[in-house]
Amino acid sequence: MSASTSRGTAGAIPGAELLAALLDGMDAALCAFDADGTVTHWNREAERVLGWSAEEAVGRPGLAGWAVRRADADEVQGRLMAVMGAPGRQVHEFALLRKDGGRVLVRTQSAGVRGADGRAAGVYCAFSEVHAQIDLERAIALSEALFEDASWGVVLVDVDLRPTVVNAHAARALGGGRTTLLGRPLGELIAEGVEELEGALQHVLAEGAPDAPAELWVTLRGGEGARRRCWRSGFLRLASPLTEEPVPLGAGWVFQDVTAAKLAAQEADRLRFRSNQLHRAARSAAECEDPMEAATSSLDFALAGFADHVLVDLVAGERLVRAAATPAEAPGPCLPVAGGGIPLRYAPGHPALQAVDRTGSVRTSAGAGRTDGEWARQRQWPSDAVHALCTVLRSRGRTLGVVTFLRSAHRAAFERPDAMYAESVAARVAASVDLHQVAGAAPRNP
Repeated sequence: MSASTSRGTAGAIPGAELLAALLDGMDAALCAFDADGTVTHWNREAERVLGWSAEEAVGRPGLAGWAVRRADADEVQGRLMAVMGAPGRQVHEFALLRKDGGRVLVRTQSAGVRGADGRAAGVYCAFSEVHAQIDLERAIALSEALFEDASWGVVLVDVDLRPTVVNAHAARALGGGRTTLLGRPLGELIAEGVEELEGALQHVLAEGAPDAPAELWVTLRGGEGARRRCWRSGFLRLASPLTEEPVPLGAGWVFQDVTAAKLAAQEADRLRFRSNQLHRAARSAAECEDPMEAATSSLDFALAGFADHVLVDLVAGERLVRAAATPAEAPGPCLPVAGGGIPLRYAPGHPALQAVDRTGSVRTSAGAGRTDGEWARQRQWPSDAVHALCTVLRSRGRTLGVVTFLRSAHRAAFERPDAMYAESVAARVAASVDLHQVAGAAPRNP
């Protein structure tokens, strides 16, 4: 080896300037020794770590007395030079001396160098501070753990918002394999909510990571059909560490499925609200002198956040008669029907008649895409109704009629918990209707 610095002069060896630039541009500190142990190369990172310049280091016979304590010099030099005749690389940890007298623990990787004739010509040694090496190893270990064993989803997307790396948890959540998801637009994986997700990722790429996690509701595509999920998501902007100016490599998306918790919280809020409405309805009904007014007042409280329309049909012989209803064309209170008493011409199999026959509740919907109003008109309901819940009115062992709750297309279909709530409302309404009928049938005092 030539006893030149890493900033070798032109013509010393072919490509000396290129070699010098490569050595000085390395992130790791590097030094080299010839077969006699003399320092032949010393790059800028070695100068940064230990403080000794290339001019001060190159040409010294080993490290003793300046880069290593004399008491440790023989052992350190022996272990470094021992790799000259051994295959592969060896890793050691040494305490080296800084120019200012301080000590620094470094981790070295050293290997032998052979000349053109194949004989051992020297040793090169790359080293870095142990804490920096440990930080790097921790970062690599963390990265591997996130993409293998993490209990939350991790997805890296490029600047075109296409997945480039997907961990096992995220692959399961998105309904695909770790490799089959790569490079596919997010819209192929997510049916609803993809606009919000892509908007968040674009914001991260342009402005950086948000201060707090976001909760995104999405509907997934896949063989299992549409699946509605809530993901608590955090975002990170990824920039290259190898450039002076940050160059965006894409964005990191970390998410956890919180659907069960969100649904449980929503159900708890719904039950709390409905309980409060029943309480308020009872207090309001108690102040009504007319029992029928108490019934319609209870229905007004029940409608809040539950349905768009309500109809009250009472039994009159073999038919049902409309007794009270909310306005058909606009929101409004439930009021007695003026001029009531004309029997309703419900066709056989009408949900209200089914509720009477079953003495229970009946749920029905128009079906997907049927929002033209024909389905509702055939059943003599307001034209915007697409979901219905009919609940029988029972008091003192008798069927008094049916109360029908209707929802328009912007609401979800009625479910079993909705039917249970409607039955609680119907029990209070039936008691008021029964009292109204009893009071109407009782003889008046002269």
